[in-house]
Amino acid sequence: MIDVHFVTIDCAQPYELATFWREATGWELHPETDKADDEVLLQGKLNILFIRVPEDKSVKNRLHLDVTGADGTTRDQEVERLLGLGATVHDDLRNPDGTGWVTMLDPEGNEFCVCRAEYERTR
Repeated sequence: MIDVHFVTIDCAQPYELATFWREATGWELHPETDKADDEVLLQGKLNILFIRVPEDKSVKNRLHLDVTGADGTTRDQEVERLLGLGATVHDDLRNPDGTGWVTMLDPEGNEFCVCRAEYERTR
């Protein structure tokens, strides 16, 4: 049996990307974070470590985050909020009956999906 210590995301600008995800999640950057750090830790329900790498992202992620609204916000409200933070829509897979999700890209092009929360699916 193992424990997952961090989910690590390779990126060009760790502080900037961690700041986007801090705004998206409401989680906190590690208290000793410096803007020039090559590694920036975002601490929350899951610890995400952003590490500076020299190469650009060139292919689809093999691992991605699925996120939902919290505190009563809907999938569609979260999509709009994330757009305002700098994300972009990659693929809109919402269906007329309310099912589906939206695949978005964070500011460095990493894919993540915005899904309906449990409370939204049971309405």
